[in-house]
Amino acid sequence: MMTLSLANFPISSLLFLALFLTSSHAATFDIRNHCRYTVWAAASPGGGRRLDPSQSWSLYVAPGTKEARIWGRTNCNFDGSGRGHCQTGDCGGVLQCTGYGVPPNTLAEFALNQWNNLDFIDMSLIDGFNIPMDFSPINSAGCNTQSIKCTANILGECPNELRVPGGCQGPCTVFKTPEYCCTNGPGTCGPTNFSTFFKDRCRDAYSYPQDDATSMFACPGGTNYRVVFCPNGSSTSSSNSVTANVIKMVGS
Repeated sequence: MMTLSLANFPISSLLFLALFLTSSHAATFDIRNHCRYTVWAAASPGGGRRLDPSQSWSLYVAPGTKEARIWGRTNCNFDGSGRGHCQTGDCGGVLQCTGYGVPPNTLAEFALNQWNNLDFIDMSLIDGFNIPMDFSPINSAGCNTQSIKCTANILGECPNELRVPGGCQGPCTVFKTPEYCCTNGPGTCGPTNFSTFFKDRCRDAYSYPQDDATSMFACPGGTNYRVVFCPNGSSTSSSNSVTANVIKMVGS
């Protein structure tokens, strides 16, 4: 084991080390299930956890983590080894996710300690919607948002072209064209009828990949966050609340 001696560092290195230690902060995410049904919370990085109604999960995320997301999975059935399947948000058939989930899934996305030591956070419906969600800084001082929320009845009002069991797909997932996926480069696409469906109901969430102006928010590094499934009990019309209680569920 190598011992670190500060006496071996020049002054410039010590200043850099001090700056790094004071400007890079981990974050804790308080993940709560306020739905009337079980949600299998998932995080990349972070793994997964079964959350029955009113249960919570405290997730530590290391400084500098980026391209990260938290989402909920529904109607899951896992065996004692943590293998199984979820109707929405499945991540390779395992309880402990090591990658992203299969759409549709409502996403809380974040990157910690980025430019000017800011955390960047957003809620995305680009991969569709499966569970109402609130994504909030626990102490919003210095943030340019107090809450990013999507609690509309998207499942009940989802266009037929996007409707799937347990969720509402994003148009890119369904049609896979540049118009919906914005694959031709920056500034090459805009709102569509389908993205407008999501934006009209959840104004602060991403509705298509280049929807940055109204959907990206920042907080000082060191902020902690809360993700709530079904905030205020807003379990909108969904097969989840009906079927989750009759599916055999094993694991936690």
